[in-house]
Amino acid sequence: MDSGQDDRPSGVEPVGAPKQGGEARFRWDWVEPVVWTDRMLAALEKGVKGGVWYSLMDKVYSPRTLERAWEQVRRNKGRGGVDHETVEQFSRQSDRWLRELSESLRSGTYTPKPVRRVYIPKADGRKRPLGIPAVRDRIVQTALRKVMEPIFEVEFCEGSYGFRPHRGPKDALRRVDGLLKAGYTHVVDADLKSYFDSIPWTPLMDLIRQRIADSRVLSLVEAYLEQGVMEGMEEWTPIHGTPQGAVMSPLLSNLYLHPLDVRMRDAGYEMVRYADDFVVLCRMAEEAEGALKRIQQWVQEAGLALHPEKTRVVNMDEPGGFDFLGYHFEGGRRVPRRSSLRKFKEVIRRKTRRTNGWDLGTIIRKVNLTVRGWFAYFQHSHWSVFQSLDGWIRMRLRSVLRKRQGLRGRGRGRDHQRWPNTFFRAQGLFIMREAHARMCQSLGVH
Repeated sequence: MDSGQDDRPSGVEPVGAPKQGGEARFRWDWVEPVVWTDRMLAALEKGVKGGVWYSLMDKVYSPRTLERAWEQVRRNKGRGGVDHETVEQFSRQSDRWLRELSESLRSGTYTPKPVRRVYIPKADGRKRPLGIPAVRDRIVQTALRKVMEPIFEVEFCEGSYGFRPHRGPKDALRRVDGLLKAGYTHVVDADLKSYFDSIPWTPLMDLIRQRIADSRVLSLVEAYLEQGVMEGMEEWTPIHGTPQGAVMSPLLSNLYLHPLDVRMRDAGYEMVRYADDFVVLCRMAEEAEGALKRIQQWVQEAGLALHPEKTRVVNMDEPGGFDFLGYHFEGGRRVPRRSSLRKFKEVIRRKTRRTNGWDLGTIIRKVNLTVRGWFAYFQHSHWSVFQSLDGWIRMRLRSVLRKRQGLRGRGRGRDHQRWPNTFFRAQGLFIMREAHARMCQSLGVH
């Protein structure tokens, strides 16, 4: 695996630079101190002998590591796995269960339970499979990730933003915005087909073995990959992939795509990736076509597949644009993609049914919860999006008020005088257009 020295986490100096324990701790403030001591962090930055880490399992089953992992699982909450044990139930005797987990990991008798599979709706109307591990397995996976993640994070590329410390979708979107404004007008819009369910295990484990040689840690990773899946009353065992919902999946998915990141970076391409969602921004059509060929070649070599209908080269000087992380980019504007708008409106419709029986104040409070959260992510959209949605939401509320006065149909016409915009503002309705204007003013954006 390429060392990627120029793409180390922000503030990490090249190999060979003088290090102090406190400085390393500051640079790696997200790592678990009970696992990664100052001495280990210095070795992480300088590079260990042969580039391979040994004797890590004791860090996984350390009671202190498991306690920190349990604290994280408890904060995240979540549903129970196949054993139906909830976070609350585990907490009643957590000290005892953590001791038993530590001992079973130390003795080699620990075996993960099957993953409970459920399906969650996607923005496009389809359903995404989600694996829910048992609470105890989530704790062990969290401990394992705390041990493994820094070893690979030190090498991950700058263009990778998903599931990484101090990075998020807004960082990736800012990067795309910046490249578009800098004249990168040809975009490779790539879509991997069922990526998480398709990752081949053998090459994935080979990547892990390049940096980790502790056989017990490797066996534990393999045990999670080979976990049974409980779907309804049927249990089956996968032969590839890593389940979405598992604690280790984000790290493993990033690791498997890291060689693609390196290949594109070394070839001089501007690739922005968030998990399995990525785009490559180029200045010319020929460059974009060349990038797509490199991606197609790597994907085939890696045992993956691209969606032939969804993978394409986009010319931003022509109509069409592309979608990325919930946004649609076209004509110099960034707006929510259609599926994002559709899902938002579906939620608002449920909260503004004319027969719901709630008083107006309760309806507005419920609507505000959705609107504020949605706006927090999409606040960098063009102002016209918010003006249109604000008007639509007020129309829904006017329709509720019409119904309660014995009138039929949607709120329109004289309803704007009966219940003007100022009325809803006085009732506490969150107005996205006004929030967007305040944000632009604070940023000095026009």
